[in-house]
Amino acid sequence: MNFALIGAAGFVAPRHMRAIKDSGHQLLAAYDPNDSVGVIDSHFPQADFFTEFERFDRHLEKLKRSGQHIDYVVVCSPNYLHDAHIRFGLRLGADVICEKPLVLNPWNVEALQDMERETGRKVYTILQLRLHPAIIELRERVQSSPTLLQHEVDLSYITSRGKWYYTSWKGDLNKSGGIATNIGIHFYDMLQWVFGPVRQNVVHVHTHDRAAGFLELERARVRWFLSINADTLPAEVQAKGGRTFRSITVDGQELEFSEGFTDLHTLSYQDILSGKGFGLEEAGIAIRTVHNIRKAVPVGLEGDFHPLAALPLSEHPFGR
Repeated sequence: MNFALIGAAGFVAPRHMRAIKDSGHQLLAAYDPNDSVGVIDSHFPQADFFTEFERFDRHLEKLKRSGQHIDYVVVCSPNYLHDAHIRFGLRLGADVICEKPLVLNPWNVEALQDMERETGRKVYTILQLRLHPAIIELRERVQSSPTLLQHEVDLSYITSRGKWYYTSWKGDLNKSGGIATNIGIHFYDMLQWVFGPVRQNVVHVHTHDRAAGFLELERARVRWFLSINADTLPAEVQAKGGRTFRSITVDGQELEFSEGFTDLHTLSYQDILSGKGFGLEEAGIAIRTVHNIRKAVPVGLEGDFHPLAALPLSEHPFGR
């Protein structure tokens, strides 16, 4: 099948290129206003590349008229552009595979569902943690319990970012959706997939570089902490020069899922291309959660908060 990709210079684009290639299909065209896209040579050196959207649009229309129909448009652009680029793919007559977060607001999901019905095409997203063996095993264990046990869960995810982050679109709340959306949405999806829907959503801290809160799910009480500030890393990680810390404990037991991430995008593509995959309905679950987190007024350090939420807050590096 024929693919076109929007956002070829982005961090996640190579994973999609590899997934297309590993699945035995072709990337015919790619677009990005940034031309630092030499990674294409490792996967599809014959793909046409454009830095102007209008020329990319015209090229795909010419391919369509010549009989080389684009089967899938892959969207890896900045978060706030996903909605427009998904709509472009649907209007082209293609199915769409969009990197998470699919969109920023719940009502965007509803509008895209209308477009699916109008065009007869389908929108998919990447929720790769649902395909991780350790997460699948945890879900089976939780769901097989005869009673609705309330598991105690702590989630910590720290992925350090430098000053460049705040200059880029990722540091703009209106463009990225903020910390919870930009680095946390797949965790919120995974938690609800495993433990059931949200009953209570409390935000304790939400600043430019961290967010922390409490989720009561059908089968779990979750304290969560997300950060891009290296100063919030555990001392032992900092001592080793580490830049990332990821931990999930369930009833005091660490869930080991640090391995097994390498091929999850390829597995996602195989699911989609075989007629399965995760669509708008599945994507909307976590989008509603992060939207509520983004709009919530933090209550401060009260109630059942994550221990890392008590770390001293830092000023914005540019004083915003």
